[in-house]
Amino acid sequence: MFKIGTTSYIYPADILVNVKKLAGRVRDIELVLFEFEEASNFPDKAVIDELVDVSDRYGISYTIHLPLDLALAGEKPDIEKAIRVIGLTRRLNPEGYIVHLDGGGQRDVSARLETSVDSLKALAGAVDSCSLLCVENLESQSQEFTDSVLDAMPVSTCADVGHLWKRGEDPAPVLAKRLDRTRIVHLHGLQGRDHRSLSFAEPIDLDPVVEFLLLNYQGILTLEVFSEIDFNESLEALRASAARVLQRYPVRSGF
Repeated sequence: MFKIGTTSYIYPADILVNVKKLAGRVRDIELVLFEFEEASNFPDKAVIDELVDVSDRYGISYTIHLPLDLALAGEKPDIEKAIRVIGLTRRLNPEGYIVHLDGGGQRDVSARLETSVDSLKALAGAVDSCSLLCVENLESQSQEFTDSVLDAMPVSTCADVGHLWKRGEDPAPVLAKRLDRTRIVHLHGLQGRDHRSLSFAEPIDLDPVVEFLLLNYQGILTLEVFSEIDFNESLEALRASAARVLQRYPVRSGF
């Protein structure tokens, strides 16, 4: 059975408040980290201490979403910032570090691929296992690009179902193809934009994904939304989908 999680920005408050309010409701929390000139949410030692305590008390795990501005496929990837985040969060024993290989702009595919692999090699030296680096499929990238990265490096994947839907692709074959490499799955609905409530996903689209995950997947399923309403609706939609699926598999219960 997969572990249900969500993001650290469900409530309009900082990471620590979100983690404490979500503890007991989910089994994993994706810490979404950023650092800009005007703001940063990188955790200091005191915050890490409290996050460790919440994890110990409630039995939750963490996944770390590396900052979005690293440009790891670009000409000047910010490896130093990525490694700094990995070092700051090491005590949390994350289930995975979610990596975006973007920032390549108008560079050709071969150049973006070469830089992406070089960036992953640099990050591999900062983690206990290369498999903790989870490359997320992006709506702007082809599946061939992600496959090429996986062929070149022994990293894992973060399968973002919402991004596949946004590209008009069927998630089931992608999930099946990369099942052995997938540590994290992101699930969210589309309504004008992505990362909306899963209630916007039609059963004809959602149920095959949930069925595949229930039957085959034992990693982390993150409801990657960013408001309390979207989280509550997404959790309800996921449970309703599972109930429909499990009607066909009565021996499987306890979702």
